Amino acid sequence: MDQTIEPAEQSGEPQIPAEPAPPIASRFLFVDVAALRAKQLRRGARARLGDEVPPNTHKAERVAMEEVRRGLVPYDIPTKAPRGESEA
Repeated sequence: MDQTIEPAEQSGEPQIPAEPAPPIASRFLFVDVAALRAKQLRRGARARLGDEVPPNTHKAERVAMEEVRRGLVPYDIPTKAPRGESEA
């Protein structure tokens, strides 16, 4: 039962989407996306702003909001299932 699992190779650069995410029109969606991204940053994700923001000088929430504002954070809006249909 002694099996070692080698970690997947990761590049030093953060994953930046090929094209920017569409602008967020709803401030509530903006807050939700930025909060989820801030949580990732607090858990050790690298900032997608590059050298523009020195590390440890800004709160994760501010960095996340700037990333979302620039379209660097991809997001999906789940579609609602019509009433009466269950997610089986």
